[in-house]
Amino acid sequence: MHTYVGHQQAVSAEDFVELALGTPVELWLGAEGETDEERAARLDAARDILADPEYSSLPDDVARIAAEVIEAHAPELFNVVPLTRPARRRRPSRKGAAA
Repeated sequence: MHTYVGHQQAVSAEDFVELALGTPVELWLGAEGETDEERAARLDAARDILADPEYSSLPDDVARIAAEVIEAHAPELFNVVPLTRPARRRRPSRKGAAA
């Protein structure tokens, strides 16, 4: 089964998110090992994109995509198994005179 966003095929999950949002994921999440200057430039570009009317729905799109992913993977995400509590051990009482 192939996944398409518009007329482009999404080969991986990263491709799908990038095509759905219209921007690379790294722009929002950053890249490992980026310098302070690279981070500042990336955040400046992100602010410019959010100010563009074409991307005014981007925060809502991100929330919608996140909700869809959570819904699709809910059984695995919320497979909660209660942990058993260890039995409480009683400490021996320390009765007697102090030496």
